[in-house]
Amino acid sequence: MTRLFRLLFWAATIFAVTMALWPLATPMPTAALSDKWQHMIAFFTLTVLAGPAYPRQSLRTIALAMILLGLAIEVAQWALPMLNRDGSGLDWLADGAATLVGLVVVGTMRQVFRHPAAEPRER
Repeated sequence: MTRLFRLLFWAATIFAVTMALWPLATPMPTAALSDKWQHMIAFFTLTVLAGPAYPRQSLRTIALAMILLGLAIEVAQWALPMLNRDGSGLDWLADGAATLVGLVVVGTMRQVFRHPAAEPRER
């Protein structure tokens, strides 16, 4: 199962990064799903997939990876004017908030299912 979740996680990551860095020819329509909601859906999904994809990683490590990914996306959007996008601290905040909610789900799943690989190693 771990391999399936890793495949799903990396496919979703590639999709999210591609969509975030795809150059916009025109501004997004206002009737579309809010930019903040898009960020939150993406980072919640990535976080929830990361839990079972990497069961030995701590929640702190998963959180750090997601927060750094969000930061990297925003810096790239800010630094690359040809994308016709604006990096935003509020988008990064939305990423972080969704990551925190996703961590609650992952932590709960780990408690309920008690995956042996998620148990701390004895010394």
